[in-house]
Amino acid sequence: MSDDTLRSVRIERTGTGRYTATNVRGGSITFGSTGDADFTPVELLLAAIGGCTAIDADVATSRHAEPVEFAVSVQGDKVSDEDGQHMTNLAVTFHVTFPEGEAGDRARTILPRAVKTSHDRLCTVSRTVELGTPVTSTVEGA
Repeated sequence: MSDDTLRSVRIERTGTGRYTATNVRGGSITFGSTGDADFTPVELLLAAIGGCTAIDADVATSRHAEPVEFAVSVQGDKVSDEDGQHMTNLAVTFHVTFPEGEAGDRARTILPRAVKTSHDRLCTVSRTVELGTPVTSTVEGA
């Protein structure tokens, strides 16, 4: 892979059931499995799915009007079956309002198309989930 296409994070254990992911720019997020307020990996996946399309839709619409409200709900069912544990019924719902007037009308018109274009072509996260891609796990030195 080239530096242009490679994306990466480093995950370090910070305690029992707690981890910090750090990106190459120095940003970090804590997550875990302890049942406290930290996000779980599944919640991070949901946030990534919704966040990716939210960014695309926001860029396309806010050129015309600043939203009065811009929220995205993402949900799904965590199941365990013959395929192991996985998510089903993933759904992303946008809750967006724009101000009255010509600029708001234009943004409202653009929003459905921006969401569809993101879902169908632009959002790397949901595109990867829907298309499926192998994940390789290795243990260094093993």
